[in-house]
Amino acid sequence: MTAALHRLLEAICRALLRTRLVAEPPLPARLAFVSYVVAIDQGTTSSRCFVFDSAGAIVAFDQREHRQIFPRPGWVEHDANEIWHNVRAVVTAALDKAGNPAVSAVGITNQRETTMLWDSVTSEPIGNAIVWQDTRTASVLADYGDIDTFREATGLPLATYFSAPKLRWLLDHHRHTSVMAGTMDSWLIYKLTGRHATDVTNASRTMLMNLSTLDWDPSLLSAFGIDRAILPSIVPSSGPIAEITTGPLRGVPIAGVLGDQQAALMGQACFDVGEAKCTYGTGAFLLLNTGTSPVASRRGLVTTVGYQLAGQPAVYALEGSVAVAGALVQWLRDNLGIISTAAQVNELAAAVPDNGGCTIVPAFSGLFAPYWRPDARGVISGLTGYVTKAHLARAALEATAHQVRDVASVMAQESGVAMETLNVDGGMTASELLLQIQADVLGVEVVRPTITETTVLGAAYAAGLATGVWPDLPTLRAHWKADRRWQPSTDDTARETAAAQWAAAVQKTLP
Repeated sequence: MTAALHRLLEAICRALLRTRLVAEPPLPARLAFVSYVVAIDQGTTSSRCFVFDSAGAIVAFDQREHRQIFPRPGWVEHDANEIWHNVRAVVTAALDKAGNPAVSAVGITNQRETTMLWDSVTSEPIGNAIVWQDTRTASVLADYGDIDTFREATGLPLATYFSAPKLRWLLDHHRHTSVMAGTMDSWLIYKLTGRHATDVTNASRTMLMNLSTLDWDPSLLSAFGIDRAILPSIVPSSGPIAEITTGPLRGVPIAGVLGDQQAALMGQACFDVGEAKCTYGTGAFLLLNTGTSPVASRRGLVTTVGYQLAGQPAVYALEGSVAVAGALVQWLRDNLGIISTAAQVNELAAAVPDNGGCTIVPAFSGLFAPYWRPDARGVISGLTGYVTKAHLARAALEATAHQVRDVASVMAQESGVAMETLNVDGGMTASELLLQIQADVLGVEVVRPTITETTVLGAAYAAGLATGVWPDLPTLRAHWKADRRWQPSTDDTARETAAAQWAAAVQKTLP
């Protein structure tokens, strides 16, 4: 049977199933045809599209970067129209590379707290989106209370990181009569289907959703002066949302949506209480599954929704967020010019055995967990005439590892579970030197799975679970395989010395 005929027969069978003209066969017969799921990843620096088969393998993908707009120090914006055009382009390209198979479902994962407005009549963005890294609202946070004002209801500290202060700023500076608001997932859902919706994981990052009710909270809306009518409806992470009405995926349902870090939690198959993962991308994000009850943090972590399957209780997580990880490598490339490609940082850093006494703390957008200091600013400390660009490259990798260690230490205290292994994923895990440094800094084993694109994989899993491509969570867990493991290679004395050097540098970031 040719591939084209295979796709035609599969499409006919699925169409008949949807119209109930034939009875749905048992699961083994359904899986006789290879099913395909598309995952759209709208990230901080680029938009990507992946096509997965029913074995969870990547069939094809495409990627396009978008501009990072810095109007003022501490301000970070994105052009939502540019992102929408890029998403359409990568979807078309990825499907072409895959041979345009019949697709069962679409999942979306996205940069989370990035917030925007658009006109409900014209469907055009109103101004630029304010990116999660943006700190422009720091000066007005005190107007809403102290850092713990909304923590009980939302699980979140009052910080520039989250969506509500950004949304208030946008509404104050863009006066329009027909306004819709949302994070990037809701923007894409709206453009693809016409429905205004977001999932519980993204809603849990807005500081407007109550963690217990999983709905917009009237007292929170009142505190920030937000009209509920401009916000999207909140839906489970895995479940049918709406059919796509435009482009090559027309007629295919969007059936999975998760914020990027929660998608990675699902992609790493962290379905049991106590399982954790760390994703290294623009930032670094460590999440621990805490089960169906939220666990309050008292030491600077965030309580968030991990995921919710349709018809089931939400699963919660503790999270530690690091603002700048891969973004520091990008800064070395774009701002300092000491490397021409991101991958060169590894070769350069490997040329020296240590950082030469130099430490970089990349507090470009303040310090996130566990410090939550938006007034912190980045430093390079310990500079001497001995330090070369190779030492700077190594210090950049070490900065990511130390920031993750700060979060992991607090997470162990909060959860009462000592970390023995760290599962890692994301683009930066291509750096094997970084992963060895991480094992050394933490003093625990670091494990990279065979599929490191766990963010898009998690979005695909959510969509596939909702549409019968995969029957249950144990099936997804069976797909997870370890690629390589790194063991600590330093002793406790060296580890403590490095930690003290890092802690001293962190103090220098604070006013």
